[in-house]
Amino acid sequence: MTRTHSTPVGYILWIFGFIGAHRFYFGRPISGTIWFCTLGLLGIGWLIDLFLIPGMNRDAATRYRIGPYDYTVAWVLLTFLGLFGVHRFYLGKWISGLIYLLTGGLLLLGVLYDLWTLNGQVDERNR
Repeated sequence: MTRTHSTPVGYILWIFGFIGAHRFYFGRPISGTIWFCTLGLLGIGWLIDLFLIPGMNRDAATRYRIGPYDYTVAWVLLTFLGLFGVHRFYLGKWISGLIYLLTGGLLLLGVLYDLWTLNGQVDERNR
């Protein structure tokens, strides 16, 4: 089965897992937010996730479609250049990309929104 998300990238993000990065990446925004607010359930959930990442990757592979847009590329662009809307340009959303560029990712609120919805946005574009 071809994967939509990368297990090695998931483990790299797990290093920062106490802020929920790997959970957002694998399409689990609610638990990602909980991890962010509780520092990975005070580190306990973070350690447990070391063993759960392969399952999260399998779940993401069944939930999201493969297509011309790569989930990992979109996530890297959001993580490092989201403030400038580069991930939105990558997905062909030029108008919102320009708005993000001119407003600092809608004053970071748009970036927060995209943390919750980026997998769905990529999935929609891959249809």
